[in-house]
Amino acid sequence: MSTSSDLIALTRKLISFNTINPPGQERKCAHYIAKLLEAGGFKVRLFEFEEARTSLVARSGNGGQLPICFTGHIDTVPLGASPWHTDPFKGEIGGDKIYGRGSTDMKGGVAAMILAAVSILKTAKNNAPITLVITAGEETGSQGAKHLAGLNNALGRAGALVVAEPTSNYPLIAHKGALWLEAQTTGITAHGSMPDQGENAIYKAVDVLRKLMKIEFPASAHPLLGKPTLNVGTISGGLNINSVPDRTTIGIDIRTIPSQTNENIFSWMKSCLGEDVLLKRIVDVGSVATDPELEWVQKVFDITSPFLGERPGPRGVNYFTDASVLTPAYENVPTVILGPGEAQMAHKTDEYCCISKIEQSFEIYSELLRKWCNL
Repeated sequence: MSTSSDLIALTRKLISFNTINPPGQERKCAHYIAKLLEAGGFKVRLFEFEEARTSLVARSGNGGQLPICFTGHIDTVPLGASPWHTDPFKGEIGGDKIYGRGSTDMKGGVAAMILAAVSILKTAKNNAPITLVITAGEETGSQGAKHLAGLNNALGRAGALVVAEPTSNYPLIAHKGALWLEAQTTGITAHGSMPDQGENAIYKAVDVLRKLMKIEFPASAHPLLGKPTLNVGTISGGLNINSVPDRTTIGIDIRTIPSQTNENIFSWMKSCLGEDVLLKRIVDVGSVATDPELEWVQKVFDITSPFLGERPGPRGVNYFTDASVLTPAYENVPTVILGPGEAQMAHKTDEYCCISKIEQSFEIYSELLRKWCNL
């Protein structure tokens, strides 16, 4: 069984790879993980959707039983403008915390699932139905997962999916989808002293913003995820102060629920905003929801109860994960989001993950694997 020092060492090693997305550059990290898994008995395949943008799929088992799949991403978000008090790529330790970009989101979880899988495969003498899917490009719309799902037999099949995203080891069974759009208004440029000779795209954008502020989606609240939401996150327009602007772009973040399809929302938004507004998809991933009464979900609740000090109940979150792509690719298998990171630390300056939570995740993942593999 892996020790705490193994978990700490691997987490720190993964943090040391600069996989900030953009540009990502996950290749070196993916190849390092591939060697670990191959040494542990897995058959590993590497896949690139762009230069140095590498994901991997590792499999074990003889094909007699559908595997349980664990997934995690190795790209991270940028550091931000605020200065860090620790080196974001060294995995410095302070008390129970490992600091670094990606520590909580989600290299601590990836380390725990790798070492748990290798440990169980050794116990099972290299014959256990386990798949690990480690992706590039999750932070910018699950690019790596979409690439894998679009390839013939890259993912294989699975009977259940565990997503090691930060949940403080509380098993979540639902998350919202995301539809990120750019709405563009156009006009006619002219000299700023002669605005009557032009057509102001920013003024048109004001009308679009008024419509966006009033939008209410025709969807009932989901019992775990609530209502869909819309947020305007960016707006840009004009090139110089003394010209009439001929283009404005508005960034729209819509978070969706299972009763909606992103295709229907896109069509509905086009009708709401009008034909003069050019609408473009930037990120398009669906929501996920698993029946809490399923036997396997109840087993997950059983296994996590001692670590949480309570029996978990059905919960969901507003952010999306690679399950948006992988769950439907695996024919809508039961899915839980369960990892050691602290959700409130994701994307923050001085990001950290608690060592004790990584150790807990290792124990939880190991027990999930033992149950699945009948060990």
